[in-house]
Amino acid sequence: MEYVRSSKARPPLPEGPFLVVGLARSGIAAARALKARGEAVFGVDSGEPEGLELLRQSGIDFETSVAGTDRLEGVATVIKSPGVPESAEVIAEALRRGVEVIGELELGWRMFEAPVVAITGTNGKTTTTELTAHLFRAAGKPVSAAGNVGHPVCEVAMEAVAGVEVGTVVCECSSFQLEDSTRFSPEVAVFLNLGPDHLDRHGNIESYREAKLRIFANQIEGDVAVLNADDPAVAGVRAKGATIRFSVEGAGKADLTLEDETIMIDGRPLIGISEMRIIGRHNVANAMAGAASAIALGLDPDVVAAGLKSFPPVPHRYEPVAEIEGVVFINDSKATNVDATVAALESSDRQLHLILGGSTKGEPFDELTGPVAEHCRGIYLIGETADEIGKALEPAGLEIVRYCEDLEAAVSESAGAANPGEAVLLSPACASFDQFRNFEDRGDTFRRLVRELDG
Repeated sequence: MEYVRSSKARPPLPEGPFLVVGLARSGIAAARALKARGEAVFGVDSGEPEGLELLRQSGIDFETSVAGTDRLEGVATVIKSPGVPESAEVIAEALRRGVEVIGELELGWRMFEAPVVAITGTNGKTTTTELTAHLFRAAGKPVSAAGNVGHPVCEVAMEAVAGVEVGTVVCECSSFQLEDSTRFSPEVAVFLNLGPDHLDRHGNIESYREAKLRIFANQIEGDVAVLNADDPAVAGVRAKGATIRFSVEGAGKADLTLEDETIMIDGRPLIGISEMRIIGRHNVANAMAGAASAIALGLDPDVVAAGLKSFPPVPHRYEPVAEIEGVVFINDSKATNVDATVAALESSDRQLHLILGGSTKGEPFDELTGPVAEHCRGIYLIGETADEIGKALEPAGLEIVRYCEDLEAAVSESAGAANPGEAVLLSPACASFDQFRNFEDRGDTFRRLVRELDG
């Protein structure tokens, strides 16, 4: 195993005045962090986001329902929220004028000195981020989980300024955040896997992968890269520092492996997978990545093993909800792309009744056909992609195919069709915005419907 041996000073903040573009949670955090440092800052948003009272309370001026281009005059740096594409009018104009544009992740990272574990990948980011942070907590070490888990890095920066002991920062990094990170340099950078996702934003998987690879761009000798040896798109990454590889499938030259249902590290047993509370082969990979990151930053393997035993399932990520008359109900609402749903299917040891569908992300569904044919007795299709998925899965030749008006109907029909020993799995392979506020809302609705079945 390799260990972090680097110690780096942060680059200085870019010069102000600042314009924050996009005033969802990350943008609000960026504006407040800048204001707390005495910087001149103004915010704009093309919509009407929630939470703007925080800006008013902080004395920050802003405009909503505007493009924001008329606010560029005199601005030295634009802070771009992750949800704002580079094609947005104000961003394109800023770049044309030569104004520096960076993301909230980059800005927040420059504001504190704590070591960072940065975690990216198409699937498993949140589970691995929460798991890694849990390992530090279980060891009695101060830690902050941040980034795409709903706690912006700039909020961590404000906590550090206020005197809170931040400790290690474990940061979930989306492709949207990484594409705007010019000097971001985590001590540990983790790349879990790669599959088609966010193609509506990136255009193609090559551009998507390039955004992900920015997590390694500024690492130095003494830093550590943690790579999935089972994923061809990840295994060949060449990092500037040391490399730790993990493998569930038995890939050669891996530091963490799975042998006889036991996670091994450098050939020594770490933990049996039956001892962990999280289930599924994909979660074994997540556990390996988290363990590697924690040990690379100095945690004792025995302490890490104890933390792995106590880590609970993360909501909406292959989360067991209930067992009713021998039928298990599993909430995997966070599976918003095909690869995530395939991982869920391949992790089940039961015949499945699968609830699929939602809003499109521009991804084809053909790759579901084989795993669905192997693991499912029935599918229950909802949302705007129902017809597209149904057509793509015709070759699977399933016993049951139902087109359902909504999630309530899908839960009712799947529960009625499932036999004892089988499972009902919500793993939609789609975003949720056609019928729900977000994937959490969809998962919460599924939980409620299942509990209503149980009386």
